[in-house]
Amino acid sequence: MSQPLTHLGDMPIETFLRDYWQKKPLLIRNALPDFEPPVAADELAGLALEEGVESRLILQSEDKLDWQLEHGPFSEEELTGLPETNWTLLVQAVDHWVPEVADLLAQFHFVPSWRMDDLMISYATDGGGVGPHYDNYDVFLLQASGTRRWEVGGIFGEESPRREDTPVMILPEWQADEVWDLQPGDMLYIPPRVGHNGYAVGDDCMTYSIGFRAPSHEEILDGFAEFIGKSLLSEQRYSDPDLTVTDSPAEIDANAIQRVQTILQQYVADPAKIGEWFGRFMTDPKYPDQLTADDEIEADEVAELLAEGLTLSRTEGSRFAYIAKDNGYSLFVDGQCFDCDSDMEVLVKTLCSAPVIEVEASEQNIALITVLMHLGSLYFNE
Repeated sequence: MSQPLTHLGDMPIETFLRDYWQKKPLLIRNALPDFEPPVAADELAGLALEEGVESRLILQSEDKLDWQLEHGPFSEEELTGLPETNWTLLVQAVDHWVPEVADLLAQFHFVPSWRMDDLMISYATDGGGVGPHYDNYDVFLLQASGTRRWEVGGIFGEESPRREDTPVMILPEWQADEVWDLQPGDMLYIPPRVGHNGYAVGDDCMTYSIGFRAPSHEEILDGFAEFIGKSLLSEQRYSDPDLTVTDSPAEIDANAIQRVQTILQQYVADPAKIGEWFGRFMTDPKYPDQLTADDEIEADEVAELLAEGLTLSRTEGSRFAYIAKDNGYSLFVDGQCFDCDSDMEVLVKTLCSAPVIEVEASEQNIALITVLMHLGSLYFNE
């Protein structure tokens, strides 16, 4: 597996994170020298035919006024019958299906891997694009083949005007501050909420979009509240043993507000609870149905295969992360949490980062690996 990049072009990663990450766009010429796309156009089209693969087709009129959105899976007849220009095929989470694309993502692990969402590939004919828009997350746009012209400018949000008559989000009041043509190996970084508009200049335009997870505050509050709520007893309720006589029985006074605030604070003041919820939340699989559980394998068979020298791999699309604790580790895998002793440090860190997983066949290791194979998050390399 590839190692994380140390530079973006000539810029050290430390400089990028300090000066650009979540701050301002950056064009990186020749970001990946001698880049060879691991997925060809016909392979991408093949993925768009498959059930379970999220794909979209965006067609636009010559004058860029009318837009049409279709969702896959598509038939070969639909794809071969497309017009010659002004359309884009987008296939989501290609790293979940193609190991070589997952390997490419490893180069972006200078950002924590649990922040990674997926890698989307778009293929466009001349003039094809998705229109001026913004995203609420960071994205690297790597040009894989052909030429794409990127227009960048302005900060946008929910209150920004947008066209109501299109199936995709289009910013009608679009004014580009900068325009760049990207060639294969070039890359553009776009922070959250920065407007951008990309379209193919010529045919065979393929762009890889590396996106990152950025849960909204609403998702964080809702998710944590639901997680905590499942562990509470119905007897745990609002109480006011310090109640005194009042002249205004309809008033919700400051004391009442303080009691509710105390209830809330006792839960958010527990970093262990927050950590457990956040680890589960950030490793929740994007496509749970993609995990194929090996229900048949038992611990003794796992031990035999490890003794034979077989290695393991993470299932493409599985998410692994961990939290170090005083007495060990919390290992998070596809939304599940596993408590691991401190003597399992090598296994925990290997599971989360190593391209090929070689582990000691101890009793604890075998037990955990067996559970993770039952979950569908690991498989043996035959």
